Amino acid sequence: MSPVSLLLISDTYPPVVGGSEMEAQRICAALMQRGHRVLVLTAGGGPMPQTRDWIDPAGVPVWILTRRERGRWKDIVFACRVAWTLWRERRNYQIVYFLMQGLHLAAGLPVARVLRKPMVMKFGGSGVIPYMQRSRAGRVELGWLRRWAARLMILNDGMMQEAMEYGFAREQMLWMPNPVNIEEFRPGAAAEVAALRQRYGLPATAAVAVYVGRLSREKGLPGLLRGFALAARSAPEALLVLVGDGAMRPELEALAAELKLAPSQIRFAGQVAAAEVALWLRASDIFTLMSPSEGFSCALAEAMSAGLASVVSRIPANVQLIEDHENGLMADVDDDSAVAEALLLLFRDPALRARLGRAARQRVVDRYSTSQVVERYETLFAEVLGEAKSARS
Repeated sequence: MSPVSLLLISDTYPPVVGGSEMEAQRICAALMQRGHRVLVLTAGGGPMPQTRDWIDPAGVPVWILTRRERGRWKDIVFACRVAWTLWRERRNYQIVYFLMQGLHLAAGLPVARVLRKPMVMKFGGSGVIPYMQRSRAGRVELGWLRRWAARLMILNDGMMQEAMEYGFAREQMLWMPNPVNIEEFRPGAAAEVAALRQRYGLPATAAVAVYVGRLSREKGLPGLLRGFALAARSAPEALLVLVGDGAMRPELEALAAELKLAPSQIRFAGQVAAAEVALWLRASDIFTLMSPSEGFSCALAEAMSAGLASVVSRIPANVQLIEDHENGLMADVDDDSAVAEALLLLFRDPALRARLGRAARQRVVDRYSTSQVVERYETLFAEVLGEAKSARS
């Protein structure tokens, strides 16, 4: 397709770590490699650099619109500067892409509408639309999106249902998964795995289950620990590694002690550099994620790409990635015994782990690689630009 000029607006952006942030960077970099012009508008503050004009490590140009502001005042300043930038730069972009909700959405939507710029919007996860409905500002934003947005991008069937219940038409919505770098997130050869285990102090013979993400309440981590503790009674060689940090860490450490999990059975690895995540996955045998709600779990998709079998919660976001006993195992949320049963099955059966891991890797390669997802974006942009041209003529 012909090159497109895109303005992507997101409150947060890497080095802030999250599924939506990582998607923004990967998609922008891939679009630029295909000849498209991209500019990201984002708010600042730690860990963002203290500069306005920034080229990120992936080569994407980023304008950081706030640096010293804090709290609600930061949101207001960011929203005002988004609106002004949309107007000032109106000759330099064709499409506005709002990634995630916020006050900047309320400020930016009317400006883009006045300028007759095609708008697309993507929500970061399930439950966002019901959350927005609880506030007057959120209801206004949803109403404007329903009337003005060319497409509303969703991550799973549950989000589709939420949007339709509010009044969005099915034809306005588009399934758009987050992309996975299948070259970075790949299985490791035996020698590489052995070296990584030595590097991270993981026993060569241990069956290692890994969780990657924030240590926060919405991730269902107490249930994971309880399920692992049940499984570990019959698999004392098993090890659970939690890669990431967060407010729940002290509570989880206390729970591990209460469950009598020895240091040889559970490891709190803490926050690691983004480049280390793929290495931790390669050093592990099983991935696990028991959160009660997700949009599209980048952590799960990356673990699948790394060739890991997984034990995950049976929720819409995970069901679209995992077929039970085909490329992973599923357990109901808060069913500790089901989590234990699934983990124990994989701890005891290396051949099953390998079969499910190969199928998981193939699923990601076939459907969720960065190249395939960016092609979906190019198709979307061509469609909305064509619709905008027809509306003007």
